[in-house]
Amino acid sequence: MRVLGVDPGLTRCGVGVVEGVAGRPLTMLGVGVVRTPADAELGHRLVAIERGIEEWLDEHRPEFVAVERVFSQHNVRTVMGTAQASAVAMLCASRRGIPVALHTPSEVKAAVTGSGRADKAQVGAMVTRLLRLDAPPKPADAADSLALAICHIWRAPAVNRLQQAHAAAAARGHRVSRTPAVPVRKVPR
Repeated sequence: MRVLGVDPGLTRCGVGVVEGVAGRPLTMLGVGVVRTPADAELGHRLVAIERGIEEWLDEHRPEFVAVERVFSQHNVRTVMGTAQASAVAMLCASRRGIPVALHTPSEVKAAVTGSGRADKAQVGAMVTRLLRLDAPPKPADAADSLALAICHIWRAPAVNRLQQAHAAAAARGHRVSRTPAVPVRKVPR
């Protein structure tokens, strides 16, 4: 499986491509950052991000695109810019028929480091180790994009099985909730 990870941002949009399957060593095929000048008009910045992502899609031909899910922050301006860059990445992939997956920052951190509260240095260190790199990719946006791709490779098989089970149940006429219930097991004291 080949995944383009996108860590969206207006000034620095991290992009990284990882290939592999869960349970096997992964390979980094490329990593970088699409940059836009902070003083440029918003429309021009979004076009620059689109062009940059399109170049990565042309060069690496990923099967999936994993984008960081925008989450609430106190700084509305930052959230808006991140959401706009995220939308550009999703649009570029969807226009080509490439499936897009959204992963929260804590989901990515937990998948890569084992803790949803890991800091950027921990994520960078684990990405370096998992991909057998000499040093963590710089800036952190680049390392985060690789972490997104790794997270998707590791989570995709389970998510696909859940989606297939939901589709099969729906086809049989069973009512299916959007979030499958997890059975609660009582533990004897």
